[in-house]
Amino acid sequence: MEGYILEWLNLLGRWLHMITGIAWIGASFYFVWLDNHLLTPKDPADEARGVGGEVWSVHGGGFYHAQKYKVAPAKLPEPLHWFKWEAYTTWLSGMFLMVLMYWYGAEIYTIDPAVMALKKSTAVIIGMVTMAGGWIIYDLLCKSPLGRNDKRLGIVIALFVFVIAYLLCQVFSGRAAYIHFGAMLGTIMVANVFFIIIPGQTELVNATREGRVVDAVYGLRAKQRSVHNTYFTLPVLFVMISNHYAMTYGHEFNWLILIGITIAGALIRVYFVQHHFGRPSPITIVIAVFILLAIAAAIAPRSSGTSQAAEMTAAERFAQVKSVIDNRCNSCHAIVPTQPGFTAPPKGMIFETPQQIASQALLIHQQTVVTKAMPIGNLTQITEEERALVDKWYKDGANID
Repeated sequence: MEGYILEWLNLLGRWLHMITGIAWIGASFYFVWLDNHLLTPKDPADEARGVGGEVWSVHGGGFYHAQKYKVAPAKLPEPLHWFKWEAYTTWLSGMFLMVLMYWYGAEIYTIDPAVMALKKSTAVIIGMVTMAGGWIIYDLLCKSPLGRNDKRLGIVIALFVFVIAYLLCQVFSGRAAYIHFGAMLGTIMVANVFFIIIPGQTELVNATREGRVVDAVYGLRAKQRSVHNTYFTLPVLFVMISNHYAMTYGHEFNWLILIGITIAGALIRVYFVQHHFGRPSPITIVIAVFILLAIAAAIAPRSSGTSQAAEMTAAERFAQVKSVIDNRCNSCHAIVPTQPGFTAPPKGMIFETPQQIASQALLIHQQTVVTKAMPIGNLTQITEEERALVDKWYKDGANID
């Protein structure tokens, strides 16, 4: 029953995380687009009352006219809409999933003895320190004299997060390392909203109501952090789906793959931000595509050539492979899993009959031999010799008789 309850909590948590994430990122993308498409007001009266830019758009069968004030209107309208709970709820639901899967279930998803033999409590502490420490160091960098130069600050922040990506991959399983990296970036993003952007907006609102001049520093800080958030977005989205792609996190150089895709994601976002201004540089998108193609080529499975003459019949070899799968895989990939925490076979994959195994030969080979992502956390202690058996069986045609 515990596993069944956890499965439902996972499902509902992921659903909520996806919904709120779409709302947050969608709003963020829209306002970046809006800011970069503002035109000088055509009506002199609008400009006289402080409007700095405007844009007309059509959507859903209607016309919209958005205006942005240089500072603030003479009188604040009611109601005034804020955009913050999308960010907060995305982070809270993400943390719920982190606690549920990667901390409560650390022995399954986070700890890989082949990487580092950690105690469950140690793994959880490292995860917490990564997220809290990541924000603290990032915030100190932004508030330091380095923060006055956006380009230098961006380079240092990039180097910082790359170092974290490398270190996490030396401590956690590849899957958990990627998720914790994304969670750190997500924590920085939502902390920017909570500690910098929203307080800056609050000061703007209060100053307008009280008739005070707004200190420009609040707007400058908020703008800087908003820019950082928009460039973190695509790397974080990649991490959110990365658990489905063991070819990345399960690779020997998973840290380098993570850094490469992070750079590519940031460059793609740079391209689209430039596109909003009407002056996109093809260099950024070309470099991003080149990085992704280079990663794809570098991690592509390599053929070992034609296999040697069989030392046993196909049926005998398959009997050995089935024994490996029965002992190392079917605690999860069975109609009724026996592995604690699993109430159904992952992704509906069942390997109980020869026909089921043969139909998923490509996936079995990819996950157990190429990426070595399975068994997850190597809970069933598959050996290199057993992986070699699966490899030879697959390359010889994956015959079952």
